[in-house]
Amino acid sequence: MRVLYLYKDYFPVLGGIENHIKMLAEGLRTRGVETQVLVTNTVNRTVSETIQSVPVLKTARQVNISSAPVSLPFFPAVHRLEAGVDIAHLHMPYPPGELAQLVLGRSKRLVATYHSDIVRQRVLGALYRPFLWQVLRRANLIAVSNPVYIQDSPFLRRYAEKCRVIHFGVDLERFAATAAVQAQAASWRARYPGKTLVLFVGRLRHYKGIDVLIDAMRTVNDAHALIVGVGPMAASWQARAQSVGVTDRLTFLGELSDAEVLALYHAVDLFVLPSTNRAETLGIVQLEAMACGLPLICTELGTGTTYVNQHGVTGLVVPPNDPEALATAIRRMVAQPELRTQLGAAGRRRVEQEFTNEVMLDRMLGFYREAMELHRRFG
Repeated sequence: MRVLYLYKDYFPVLGGIENHIKMLAEGLRTRGVETQVLVTNTVNRTVSETIQSVPVLKTARQVNISSAPVSLPFFPAVHRLEAGVDIAHLHMPYPPGELAQLVLGRSKRLVATYHSDIVRQRVLGALYRPFLWQVLRRANLIAVSNPVYIQDSPFLRRYAEKCRVIHFGVDLERFAATAAVQAQAASWRARYPGKTLVLFVGRLRHYKGIDVLIDAMRTVNDAHALIVGVGPMAASWQARAQSVGVTDRLTFLGELSDAEVLALYHAVDLFVLPSTNRAETLGIVQLEAMACGLPLICTELGTGTTYVNQHGVTGLVVPPNDPEALATAIRRMVAQPELRTQLGAAGRRRVEQEFTNEVMLDRMLGFYREAMELHRRFG
């Protein structure tokens, strides 16, 4: 079986979707699937390389439109590469990628992983909508990270019969607390003595809710929030932290290496995902935190965030855009270390049972085989 993945970015660009595709491409290769990846480059130059045994073509990027990179060479590359594969696997949303597949794609089978609706960009969303409907109509099957989103998304609802739930996977070995990790974690903790440490990891985008966390920290004592990531909102949120006077309780750490982030997961006491709208469909970082035994605080968005983090079981759930509710949840975690231990242990068990890399790869293989069979039966 030969599978081509289509998206905008790939490793070493860091992000939940990018890492998910990497795990699929590398993991399924060990199971006999010939995987390859087509994405755009971060610069105006086309390069072909092999990353951990996976052939990756990165086409020259000319411009970014609302976080969607446009690469003219991407279009003929779709036509050329799809001629040699059994399945083209789109990761959505990436409007130029979907357009290229509709216009020039020629794989016999098309599947898609639907990561999220386009929520904020109204103009782009309106222009994209007709192509989106066509892609979903053409796809043999659609993978979705959780069952909640199938009914929550107005686009997926219409094609619910094509949707299959495939949980994102976590490599548990990657998040193990080795001696080296524990030593680095101790070093992090020594920087903030006597504080309960609260962690956020992610791209600093409009919907991540760091502004809400900043406001919440005004009324939280004996805790320090660590913000890992870069993005378009970084400067604005740093200025906000200065203006409300919480720089002694909250630190922006910028972009860190995987090793540094892993050490932080094992150094802190709890993880927070204060996202503010439906652009947050799940939060893969929640799974990573749970794999490290951390209790969570997330917001109820009507998506998959609370499918992963179950209130009172693996963490606490609060309303979005509510600094006081978030502060109350953080203060409760600070005051009750035994609750943190209980919730963190339950989260680790949930990941082991439902969200491992092996489970994800098993289900994705079954997904591809079903798509192959559907094409044989119905053409």
